[in-house]
Amino acid sequence: MTDFRNSAQAAEALMRDVFEPTPLQRNDHLSERYGAEIYLKREDLSPVRSYKLRGAFNAIRKRLAAGDTPTSFVAASAGNHAQGVAYMCKHFGLNGVIFMPVTTPEQKIMKTKTFGGDLIEVRLTGDYFDDTLAAAQSYCASVSGHFLSPFDDEDVIEGQASVGVEIEAQLGVPDVIVMPVGGGGLASGVSSFFGDKCAYVLVEPEGGKSLAEAYRAGHPSRLNHIDTFADGAAVAQIGTKTFERLKHLGPDVAHAVSENRLCTTMIEMLNVEGFVLEPAGALAIDVLKDIAHEIKGKTVVCVSSGGNFDFERLPEVKERSLRSSGNKKYYILRMPQRPGALKDFLNMLGPDDDISRFEYLKKSARNFGSILLGIESGTPENFAKIESKMVASGYDFRDITDDDILSGFLI
Repeated sequence: MTDFRNSAQAAEALMRDVFEPTPLQRNDHLSERYGAEIYLKREDLSPVRSYKLRGAFNAIRKRLAAGDTPTSFVAASAGNHAQGVAYMCKHFGLNGVIFMPVTTPEQKIMKTKTFGGDLIEVRLTGDYFDDTLAAAQSYCASVSGHFLSPFDDEDVIEGQASVGVEIEAQLGVPDVIVMPVGGGGLASGVSSFFGDKCAYVLVEPEGGKSLAEAYRAGHPSRLNHIDTFADGAAVAQIGTKTFERLKHLGPDVAHAVSENRLCTTMIEMLNVEGFVLEPAGALAIDVLKDIAHEIKGKTVVCVSSGGNFDFERLPEVKERSLRSSGNKKYYILRMPQRPGALKDFLNMLGPDDDISRFEYLKKSARNFGSILLGIESGTPENFAKIESKMVASGYDFRDITDDDILSGFLI
């Protein structure tokens, strides 16, 4: 453990030639809400708006220190890791080839190219990340390059541990550190640095619980399906090396939050604090709702892991937030096809209710029409009143708000 601490401290010191430590800020809003001293480690304020450049820096500089300069550094990523690698290739003056899925948003592609400049080549390959990763590894082997893993690499883990080095220098040892988990590089690095000096809360998105699955199976195990909304933490399988460093903490440290509820925290932090956080970057803040009783009176550090948010996604974030808070619901409704039927239905709504979606699903029906209905309301309690009125009027309806299959096809 001492050797790892020393190595992490040495790596952090060398990073000062590249970028300043990210701020550790006490958050008054969260501290008052939870009755604790809540600090945010603002990795969203790094030069690439995430902590990923730390691992990339350490992996590249150790390769060079060993006297090994490959023809090219190769990476596969659709986001933060790509930008961290590009930034560091430009810093060291090295060539890099970054494979990204064809479906990667143009904004992320352009940012990666901007950070890497002429030293970086971006190759768009595959519709899904697994295809992109396979292409990157095949290319790397063919050119005798060096593949930069986003998390499952000891040098990357050591680099991410620099987050912990900075926390200790800025605050000391907190009672609790809350971190997001995807592949596990950040969590394994910081927890290895602090050891048993503090407690840990590790949080992953509900649609990508690779850490929980690894604890269940006793080893890293691949998830059959993941929800990529929180793309910075949505990983199908946690790393082998990272889980080896995390498994002793036990399954009780693993928490999960829903992607929809995560959106409520993203909007709150934007409106109240002016922080722009990506979904994965809000995980450590959102989970405080679930552990409020455990952290009361304690000093807690939440790692805001990233702020690479495409504002074109804001309507989706707002939509998910409304559904999570209970202020928006979707129904499939069978409505009589007669004059005045729509007016009768509208009379069931109160002054705080608003129809956000009204779409016929079966236009050829003669007596009854199937309708996709979206309703926003000022308070969630209003929906019970609306539903009771629909039942009393004999309407046949189904709430599909939380039906993943139907809502996925229709909404």
